[in-house]
Amino acid sequence: MTGAGPSPTDIAASHNAPHNGAHRAPTPVLTLAGVTLALGERTILRDANFAVNQGEFIGVLGPNGAGKTTLMRAILGLVPASHGAIRVLGEPVARGNAKIGYMPQTRTALASRRVRGRDFVAMAADGHRWGLPRADAATRADVARVLDLVGASALADRPLSELSGGERQRLLLAQCLLGDPKLLLLDEPLISLDPNHQRGVVELVRRVQRELGIAVLFSAHELNPLLNALDRVLYLGNGVAALGSVDEVITAPVLSRLYGSPIDVMRMKGRIFVMSGDVEVEKHDHAHEHDHGDHGHAHGHDHGNDNDNTHGHTHDA
Repeated sequence: MTGAGPSPTDIAASHNAPHNGAHRAPTPVLTLAGVTLALGERTILRDANFAVNQGEFIGVLGPNGAGKTTLMRAILGLVPASHGAIRVLGEPVARGNAKIGYMPQTRTALASRRVRGRDFVAMAADGHRWGLPRADAATRADVARVLDLVGASALADRPLSELSGGERQRLLLAQCLLGDPKLLLLDEPLISLDPNHQRGVVELVRRVQRELGIAVLFSAHELNPLLNALDRVLYLGNGVAALGSVDEVITAPVLSRLYGSPIDVMRMKGRIFVMSGDVEVEKHDHAHEHDHGDHGHAHGHDHGNDNDNTHGHTHDA
């Protein structure tokens, strides 16, 4: 990413070449071509070029305000790009794309709700937010399918108010899987969960993602809970996106540029610590979060208001 070596264009081209002797390039689910995103006078992302492929699990990280939520909202067609093009399965982004499942960031209101798990999941099928849906036979079958897929069939008749945070996350994931999405956008699904539930959510998403062969963008404030699931990491900061393997992106030179200040990266007992002096910046940022965006309950089919998985090179996206 710095110094001599292939240009970002050369690296992007190598990402699109066949790998492991294959005769065709991986299938892109999401592409950004020359994309600039802005909120008011502030540029969130500048001239981003990258692709996410079918079957990839991408961790989306970055300092407070880097634009993780804004990027997801742009993919949903809720934030227009100032420049460039965002495409999902080759088509321009648009609101209500049934090929995208979306879990928004703020979900605290769920804890007090008395609605049953089955009805809560069904609300996403036709856009209902707070009213109980009138599900037809096909919807009921799809709800049963996704509940089984996420291991939540036993939660179907229990009210949300009686469920743990991890159990409610299963139902939220089930909502995202209704229909036939090819891309899941999960915005901070680990917030407010203890380490054990965090691990369970990551393992669940990874299992479902592999079983269905879909792509996942999973944003988080900390890298370590995702380490065993990631194919690549997309790190945002200072209007730049760096995409590559953990070893390529999570380095002192790359993160210092993205944070705009000196950063050290320490590896210890299978964990990675991103440090600014003696402060662990990911935990410090999280105490002041949140990124801009829509935080109401929504299903990713909008109902609400590069390439090889592990062998790619890091590049400025």
